[in-house]
Amino acid sequence: MDDTKRYQQGMKIRRAVLGDEHVDRALATTTDFSCDFQDFITRNAWGDVWARPGLPRHTRSLLTLAMMIALNRDEEFRMHVKAAFNNGVTRDQIKEVLLQSAIYCGVPAANSAFHIAAEVLQEMDKKKKRTAKPRQILRRGDGHD
Repeated sequence: MDDTKRYQQGMKIRRAVLGDEHVDRALATTTDFSCDFQDFITRNAWGDVWARPGLPRHTRSLLTLAMMIALNRDEEFRMHVKAAFNNGVTRDQIKEVLLQSAIYCGVPAANSAFHIAAEVLQEMDKKKKRTAKPRQILRRGDGHD
């Protein structure tokens, strides 16, 4: 696969995992200094590694969370907690990764990850409430009783 096709495939996967809003924001803030890096991660991380058939995206998300905890990469961890839901990861599965990380990465790392994940989940819940459609209140006599 040539670089152009790998970039296109990477962008498709990147948007599916991270969401259009995040990717659009990252691209909008790209500068002459950072454009080569954006191209690199889109082609290599997303267009090559995330595109491989050996692991489903769900599993890749769980692994990524664990690695971000081990490396103490809070900003990337935060981003991948949000992204994990796009790959079908549940809250309980994220919790299990965090508990597992307490054993293999250390309690302080897991403690920090629990705090960050809780903030992300709270933000997601608030956003969901703001975008939820208001329920229609049905009254007697309006043909629905």
